[in-house]
Amino acid sequence: MEAVNSAVETLARPAGNGAISRAWSLAQAALALVGLVVLVAAAHPVSREAILSQAAVALRATEPPGANFSAGPIQPTADSAGGREQRAVTEMLAKRYRVAQEAVGGFVAAAYRSGKENAVDPLLILAVISVESRFNPVAESAFGAKGLMQIIPKFHKDKLVEHGGDDALLDPEVNIQVGAEVLREYIRRFGGTETALQAYAGAFEEPNSFYAKQVLSERSRLEQAVSRLRRS
Repeated sequence: MEAVNSAVETLARPAGNGAISRAWSLAQAALALVGLVVLVAAAHPVSREAILSQAAVALRATEPPGANFSAGPIQPTADSAGGREQRAVTEMLAKRYRVAQEAVGGFVAAAYRSGKENAVDPLLILAVISVESRFNPVAESAFGAKGLMQIIPKFHKDKLVEHGGDDALLDPEVNIQVGAEVLREYIRRFGGTETALQAYAGAFEEPNSFYAKQVLSERSRLEQAVSRLRRS
């Protein structure tokens, strides 16, 4: 058991200065620990669970403090109605746009939060993101539009002041929040979603409201996914 504790301490010990040296040391310690677990578990069946538990603790100790491998904000629990709905929307968008679910899940959660705060349909927010950037948070257009919702900073300086300026638009949370505020403003000003979307795209002169129809078509797909979930 002392040998196992020694291996545990090796894994939990802070890393050296070199990244290569650290990786090699951790690999050696992990292999030694696995071998010791097998040998000691065979010799002492009764204490096998305790040994494996110590091994798990040691492996967790190699992770950096506060490590979080999920992109984006923490998601709502799947057992809530809102959580199930967001999960269904996330799965659909991840498949459609070939983006990791962990990343899309963060954007979906942010859209639902900003939608609630601004009284804007979160599915409309996600539909705009779909058309504007296909869920690329660092997208930038030739006209200077930035981020998920392709916001042009010079037109929305007032909304960016509290977030620290133009560069904040590359933060997905900020980008979605500001985009939702813009949508709310345009919907109230123009009195209709289609006209508001044309204003959002700067496409008042566009024939047949092509941009708005694209966005509304994407929202319709999302609504169908949510409706199927609710029926089931």
